[in-house]
Amino acid sequence: MPRLDRFSLKLNCRQSAVVQAALESSKHFAQRLKTLILLFIFLSPWIHETAAQQTLGKLEKNRLEVGTAGSGTTSLPLFVAVEAGYFTKRGLNVSVSQVGATVAVQGVISGTIDIYQGGTAAIAANLAGADIIYIGAAVDRNSLNLFGQKGITTFEALRGKSIATTFPGAFGEIAIRMTARKQGMEVGKDLKLLYHRSPPEALSTFLMGNSDGLVISPPQTELAKQQGYPIIIDYFKEGLKIVGPGTSVTREFLQKHPNTIKAFLTSYLDGVKRAIDDEEFAKKIESKYTKISDAKILAENYQQGLRVWNKDMTVDPAAIRVVLDDSSDAKAKSADPKRFYDNALIQAVNRDYASKLFPGEVK
Repeated sequence: MPRLDRFSLKLNCRQSAVVQAALESSKHFAQRLKTLILLFIFLSPWIHETAAQQTLGKLEKNRLEVGTAGSGTTSLPLFVAVEAGYFTKRGLNVSVSQVGATVAVQGVISGTIDIYQGGTAAIAANLAGADIIYIGAAVDRNSLNLFGQKGITTFEALRGKSIATTFPGAFGEIAIRMTARKQGMEVGKDLKLLYHRSPPEALSTFLMGNSDGLVISPPQTELAKQQGYPIIIDYFKEGLKIVGPGTSVTREFLQKHPNTIKAFLTSYLDGVKRAIDDEEFAKKIESKYTKISDAKILAENYQQGLRVWNKDMTVDPAAIRVVLDDSSDAKAKSADPKRFYDNALIQAVNRDYASKLFPGEVK
């Protein structure tokens, strides 16, 4: 019996050692698996970026002059991309300037501006004979608000009155013309539009009481809300869909610089991703460019941005149709929306990069 007990004890010890070895092996395997998972997560952006870089090809041009219609929320991913160094990582030296629509169009035509991130100016210029087209839609859901002076709460109450907006042909004018048409009114006859070179100037006119209404987009919308002015129409809730800011270039520039444009669009999408994932960084950048320091306004603007920033920047012809239908240009209504855009490059970028950056959301 004692010998049997010793044998059993020895066997149990061996079994214990085997079990212990198995446990140790399992622990090491789990640790290695955890390390591999963490390594994959860490390297995933680099893998995506490397794959995208391989598909971009050699840049035809490494310096880009980019014009933008404003410095507000709709343009924020562009500034995030600049400040985060995403353009630089892809070999691009990007200089961004805020310019009015007319100046921007003239700059694109002359070549002093390579890319314009703006609204309907590209359509107006194309109708006037310039070969400018959209190659991407950074935003196509409208964030305009129509405000009235205190006591003015309906569109009908603006009959015979004035509305402050930005430049002729911009989204503000398009939105007001569309609403007026639906209400049986006509701009120039029943309403007067007061044009301005920039959103802050239009806001200033309204705040000083020199206009009865104001049609404007963030961040100026939040400044008007904060002072208690009534919102007559929230065009986002109305579902107004127009390209803006869209990425526009001349067709000649598109044909000569496809790899450069792909690098720009890819870097811009990195800016969208960072803006969505890093709220504090995004608000910091917006504060820098808009000079707004009020935390509440910045937070409201950020939420507005989340509603309208496009992950899939494919241009929707229906959004162009809206502009054509309510343009003051007589040639607009008969124009084919297809002449105003080319989705070839953004579709390639979506396939090779955006679909990995935003899996399940972009194809």
